Amino acid sequence: MRRTILKAALATGILALTGTAASAQEYTFKLHHFLGAKAPSHSEMLAPWARQVEENAGGKVKIEIFPSMTLGGRPPELINQVRDGVVDLVWTVNGYTPGLFPRTEVMELPFVYVNDPVAANLALYDMFESDLAEEYKGVEVMFLHVHSGQAIHMRNTPVRSPADLAGKKMRIPTRTGAWVLEALGATPVAMPVPELPQALQKGVVDGALIPFEIIPPLKIQEQTEYQIEGADQARFGTTTFQVSMNKARWDSLPEDVQKAFRDASGPDWLKKVGEVWRSTEDFGIGLATKAGNEHIVLSEEETAAFRTALEPVVERWIDEVSGKGIDGAALVEKARALIEEHGSR
Repeated sequence: MRRTILKAALATGILALTGTAASAQEYTFKLHHFLGAKAPSHSEMLAPWARQVEENAGGKVKIEIFPSMTLGGRPPELINQVRDGVVDLVWTVNGYTPGLFPRTEVMELPFVYVNDPVAANLALYDMFESDLAEEYKGVEVMFLHVHSGQAIHMRNTPVRSPADLAGKKMRIPTRTGAWVLEALGATPVAMPVPELPQALQKGVVDGALIPFEIIPPLKIQEQTEYQIEGADQARFGTTTFQVSMNKARWDSLPEDVQKAFRDASGPDWLKKVGEVWRSTEDFGIGLATKAGNEHIVLSEEETAAFRTALEPVVERWIDEVSGKGIDGAALVEKARALIEEHGSR
């Protein structure tokens, strides 16, 4: 009898513990993205963010991260996957779907963005509700950010002036980046970044506009000989990314869970994201130079020549978005002012 009571008590205890463990994680989310698990964007940005949300939620939330498109599809399909509810969350490049986020493109423009991802991230945060939110229908944006900016990577051609890019085939993921290349006399080739190494190896492209951060995960140092940036780490535009949740899923969450996500995605986090992307640049270019590649830093005069060549890209964007009823000139002015205000360099 005593043994029976003991077994019953033990079974009840186990059930209670099991029930507690099961109820501790009441909300599970799938976060899908396009780079590998070893990429800094995964290990130093997405994973820490997910853990912070979980901590904020007191164990009620679990975020499962699926890198390298392991849930299927191609990178340009990510935004529709989250809008359609195929996945709960995505990290994706806005420019993979050209024209879908025209207002946010202001941050990608050459010499609107120059060299400061922290300032650009905080500027995007400040502009979101007043200027950008209406183009994110179907999703709830957790945060927007940029990378450290488009450096020039070349298979076998040094670049010190716009003329050096004339006739070259260059990879870029965004339409604003394509306009940069056209202004420099190059031919833009659109492709998601995971396809770049093979394209370089086969000579499909002569080079690419990407940050140094992407060198290690894709072994770009093995396919190129030159990495080029402007004076004071100036870059030739940047790329905007979003971490977003399916809108219906977001609306179904209680306020405390929503707060857990919001508290993990504010200005302090955006500053840290910018610092992460900036710090990983040093490792990436170090890997390339250690492999024997040449790191070309343009002089002030050489950088100014690129600035002059690329100013028409800003005017082109202003004219283009005005056809959609968007005051592009005002957005450029506001973005530049906020970047200067938040300048961390």
